[in-house]
Amino acid sequence: MDLTRGEVAGEAASRARPARPGPKGTRPTSKRERAGRAHAVRLALMAVPVAFFAVFFAYPVTAIVGRGLKADGTWQFGRVGEVLSRPDILGVLWFTTWQALASTAVTLLIALPGAYVFARFDFPGRHVLRAVVTIPFVLPTVVVGTAFLALLGRGGLLDELWGIRLDTTVWAILLAHVFFNYAVVVRTVGGLWSQLDPRQEEAARVLGAGRFAAWWRVTLPALAPAVAAAALMVFLFTFTSFGVVQILGGPAYSTLEVEIYRQTAQLLDLPTAAVLTLVQFAAVAAVLAVHARTVRRREGALRLVDPARTARRPRGTGQWALLGGVLATVLVLILLPLAVLVERSLDAPGGYGLGFYRALGSLDASGGTFLVPPLEAVWNSLRYALAATGVALVVGGLAAAALTRRAGRLVRGFDALLMLPLGVSAVTVGFGFLITLDKPPLDLRTSWILVPLAQALVGVPFVVRTMLPVLRAVDGRLREAAAVLGASPLRVWREVDLPLVRRALLVAAGFAFAVSLGEFGATVFIARPDRPTLPVAVARLLGRPGELNYGQAMALSTVLMLVCAVSLLALERIRTDRSGEF
Repeated sequence: MDLTRGEVAGEAASRARPARPGPKGTRPTSKRERAGRAHAVRLALMAVPVAFFAVFFAYPVTAIVGRGLKADGTWQFGRVGEVLSRPDILGVLWFTTWQALASTAVTLLIALPGAYVFARFDFPGRHVLRAVVTIPFVLPTVVVGTAFLALLGRGGLLDELWGIRLDTTVWAILLAHVFFNYAVVVRTVGGLWSQLDPRQEEAARVLGAGRFAAWWRVTLPALAPAVAAAALMVFLFTFTSFGVVQILGGPAYSTLEVEIYRQTAQLLDLPTAAVLTLVQFAAVAAVLAVHARTVRRREGALRLVDPARTARRPRGTGQWALLGGVLATVLVLILLPLAVLVERSLDAPGGYGLGFYRALGSLDASGGTFLVPPLEAVWNSLRYALAATGVALVVGGLAAAALTRRAGRLVRGFDALLMLPLGVSAVTVGFGFLITLDKPPLDLRTSWILVPLAQALVGVPFVVRTMLPVLRAVDGRLREAAAVLGASPLRVWREVDLPLVRRALLVAAGFAFAVSLGEFGATVFIARPDRPTLPVAVARLLGRPGELNYGQAMALSTVLMLVCAVSLLALERIRTDRSGEF
């Protein structure tokens, strides 16, 4: 039984006549029955995500915080006031907050034109360029920090050309944050933008509205959920920034994440680290609560169309100028730092060549840094990332389906819970895994699945935030009509939701895979020495002196960049081939 337009339209007529059995012996269901069944389905969908987060997030984080705030079995909450009254900690809190706000604003300002161009314009190399802008998002922060240091620091490109140095300044940090998060805005906002029916804005212009007024009153409100979701993710990432601030900020700048690492790994001050973790947790929870209250009011049914129908070649001087501006931004902001990585990976002692790449296949060349040749990290990362993507899609997909229909405070709290891993210190999560998942029945210390589980924690929020705006934009009357005609919840999802959200599902899979490839904070504590991931291998090489180690780190970073590019191009190919289906 396929749900046709006639059946959907017949829903209204069915209200005016007595209920009668549907096709194949089915019968229309009452409103109370449908509500009860929907509530039961929602609770069932929430069960798996809740269990996943309880075991692999709440339990490890609570355990590590407990170790820092407990003494002789007693909670020492007085330490919170002691830590927060210190001037140096207050300075860290202030810098963490305002640089995250500034980074989010600058990223939206620079990336929103790119989201429009990728969503509405059709030009040669569009799909390749879309994959290119996503590559920075998966690179380890230590590698990107080093690349920007080569551009902005002593002896860097700006220093050589104009004598300008931006290292140890907040501008270097902001630029690096935009480099990282440009793809978040382009993919999250652009994914929905490409499915908005442009005829709605055209109708407003026919009625007398100007170009800007039509965009402001019609398109922007429709995009508000996606823009808010992108802003939220950018803020959380910059609020918890670690590698970029540590390398580019110098001793003058420190975020909460950097301070937690310093207090834990260098000073061994677990009480202070525990307090800062709680502060970060509370701040992120507050941001998510505000986001849930404001964005929910803006979400509604949108008219979604085939993305292939909305993209067209630029027309007029203004559109070509906008396309040129976006291409120039991508060239300077995205490609230039990546070019530095490639150049340094080829700059071998004997002249430009593949010497550093050949050394990756030799265990002797690592100088005792690894138990296996560094090149094996490529296959480890791919296996881990595929497993993490599968876990993230299952957990995040179930969570997004549960959150599709608006509900009470319990479900809104569940929505906020899903975003917390983006705002909690990865150092805390990594240590928490080590001290909690070491006893039966959860003794996973020697299991390969431990790394994908940690990576999936970061991938799930991307799956949820990518799929949820599109799921909530589906006209609820289509689901109601299908339910009235006797379709089960599973069939409603398959026949109504899936054709419209398949594109968002593929985007979510790409995000989850990319995040898993580049995850470093938690993985560095739990990856086995004989099975390092690419980011862990790069960090180990950068941590050892010598030109050979540094060159191998650049070569391995370039390999990571190429692996990500190939993966994203394959994803773009799948999306393009199937675009006519939805």
